[in-house]
Amino acid sequence: MALFMNIVGLPALVDTYENYIWVIHNNQQAWVVDPGEARPVIDYLQQNDLQLAGILITHKHGDHVNGINQLVTQCATVGDLPIYGSALTPLAAINHPLQEGDAITLGDSLTLKVLYTPGHTEDHIAFYNEKMLFCGDTLFTAGCGRILGGSIEQFSDSVLKLRELPDDIAFYCGHEYTQTNLAFSQIVEPENQALLERIQNTHIDYPQILTAAQSTLGEEKATNPFMRFDLNPLKKRLIERGAANNPASLFATLRAWKDDFDRTH
Repeated sequence: MALFMNIVGLPALVDTYENYIWVIHNNQQAWVVDPGEARPVIDYLQQNDLQLAGILITHKHGDHVNGINQLVTQCATVGDLPIYGSALTPLAAINHPLQEGDAITLGDSLTLKVLYTPGHTEDHIAFYNEKMLFCGDTLFTAGCGRILGGSIEQFSDSVLKLRELPDDIAFYCGHEYTQTNLAFSQIVEPENQALLERIQNTHIDYPQILTAAQSTLGEEKATNPFMRFDLNPLKKRLIERGAANNPASLFATLRAWKDDFDRTH
């Protein structure tokens, strides 16, 4: 069996949620991350003669799980296709429930560890190793998910946990909201030179199939305000907007600022 793993981002739910479904494959077997719909995955598997070997789920939302049943029905060649997800995710299809510290091995060559990253939802997990991070809706390129079930304390803790991972990890998230997120980021950190360079060098052509990571974790640490909420000068700016000097309050103030921005843009 080929050991090299390819990672491909398939655009899905293009007219509504602007998702990316990630397909990890070794030219023979494929593992699918967060299939919010089945058809893009089925087409890709058939076009590339790939066998579905498993499904990975970061959280419970329909735009990340609604394609599971059709994929199992049309593509599974074994009766008990591995479907990995959080032990807290209320989804009967998950037959390999996971919690922080667990690890899964895809094929013979790729091991991913599990981080519990609640905040966007109470059940959210991320999959990672020393080379890659699949973070679902916890973090986006230059942004983060909304709070839809978890708590603000959980969310700030989860982001700080991800910030501890190495800079050179390839960054794969669940949606394509980069341009809007960068516009907001420039408002909150107008003096951030790394951010200004990112804005100048970023061109998004969605929907397209991605064959490279959206970013690196180091780039997110340098330019994503939701990874910088407790660092000056952004921290000072958030305190001026009413935040208390603690991670949860700082993060809550930034998230509320972004929510206001989203309502008016």
